[in-house]
This record gives sequence, structure tokens and C-alpha cells, in this order.
Amino acid sequence: MPKVLLHICCAGCAAGAIARLKEEGFEVSGFFYNPNIHPLSEYQKRRQNLNVISRYYSVAIQEGEYDVQRWFKEIRGYEKEPEGGKRCAICFRLRLEKTYQLFCQEQKYDFFTTTLTIGPQKKSQIINQIGTSISSYFLVRDFKKKDGFKHAVVISKQLGIYRQNYCGCIFSKQERQKRFKS
Repeated sequence: MPKVLLHICCAGCAAGAIARLKEEGFEVSGFFYNPNIHPLSEYQKRRQNLNVISRYYSVAIQEGEYDVQRWFKEIRGYEKEPEGGKRCAICFRLRLEKTYQLFCQEQKYDFFTTTLTIGPQKKSQIINQIGTSISSYFLVRDFKKKDGFKHAVVISKQLGIYRQNYCGCIFSKQERQKRFKS
């Protein structure tokens, strides 16, 4: 059975992606690395909900460091980019490169991929291009397909998993707040 290291952005997205990968015959391990998530309380809430997913799917999930300063350094100069713009591509690359480092370090996986493609606001083509530019071991997927996002929402509700209303970064949160105040 091929083994895949799955970068996980949140428990809700992981629910759909893990289900799909297991259906495809993969043995899945997770890696939660998201220095973009703000504030810390939001990060902790998302991390805590991963315990439910880990138990439900019998998947081991490792946690990377919460290196907020590195994230701010990486996206410096792109703070005003809109959701889905250059700032997001930089953020995707940062998280996928860290996942690839763990993939190489542990040398027990056949592939690595990410839950990021399940989000309706995320451009799977860009995420997959970034992943394949990092390594040929990146498993190209669009977890939105076949109602993947809807399936993840259903599983999340069944398991009582917290579902956030923004991608995680402070700029995304501010953008969402402006939209709903208008």
C-alpha cells in the first residue's frame, strides 16, 4: 500500500482529503504546519480538532512548529494582496516545502500532498504547480472534485468538528470582516 504524507491545513479539510486518499488505497499520515494561522487561539482550536480526525481515521498527525515570524518574513511586501493572490502562493510554497522536508527526513513515504486543494477559494492548479515544482513526489490532487468539499462538511458536522470561516491568515480574516461589514 503506497504511503502519503498529507499536509493538513485544518481538521475540516483533512476529513475530506483523508477519506479520498484512503478510498484510493493510500496509507495516510498527517502533518499540521500552518504558521499563517492567526491569532494563536485560532491555531490552537484548529490543532485541537485534529485529534478527532486522527482518532476517527486512525491517522498519525505530526505538528510542525508555529513559526509566525517566518511566515511574516516570507510574505513581507505582499500584505495587501487579495485572497488568492501572490501572498497565498508564497504561503502555499512555505507550507509545502516544510512538508517536503519532513517527507525527505523520514524517508518512509512514497508521496506527499496537501488538503489545501479542497477549499472552494483555493486554486488547485496553482497549489499543484507549486507542489510539483518542489518535487516529482508531490501527489497532484484536486480534493474539491467529486463533491469533496461538500463531503468534508458532512463529515465535519457528523464529528462535531469546528469549521472556520477564513483561511487562517490575519489578512484573510480582515478581508472577510470588511466584506461582511459592507
